[in-house]
Amino acid sequence: MAQQVSEIMTADPTTVTPRTPIVEVARLMREEDIGEVLVAEEDHLRGLVTDRDLVVRAMADARDINATTAREVCSSDLVTCAPDDEVGEAVRLMREHALRRLPVVHQDVLVGVVSIGDIAVGQDRDSALADISAAEPNR
Repeated sequence: MAQQVSEIMTADPTTVTPRTPIVEVARLMREEDIGEVLVAEEDHLRGLVTDRDLVVRAMADARDINATTAREVCSSDLVTCAPDDEVGEAVRLMREHALRRLPVVHQDVLVGVVSIGDIAVGQDRDSALADISAAEPNR
């Protein structure tokens, strides 16, 4: 049975503005126990910052974490899907573009994010990846 992205996505994802200092982005990731934060202005997607972006694009270049903004380190050329897309389409996009997360946009408005873990849990709750994805985070 086909399943839509809206059935498995995380609705109301954590967002920051393009002007948010990356030190705040990192704190938010820690507090929310997440590995990505979407960059948005007035519900319109502008980019995505991952924990890896913080390391590779900021720390590795010894950038000032209080002065560097989300806009400066985020990926802005994003692949997205729609909430009414079938999960299979999200999987295809993730495979084709080697993505772990896919922002979900409806009529140019950010409405969610779907991850590999969401798909694993939504498709086969008994799979090893679903078990890992559903496990409590390390503290």
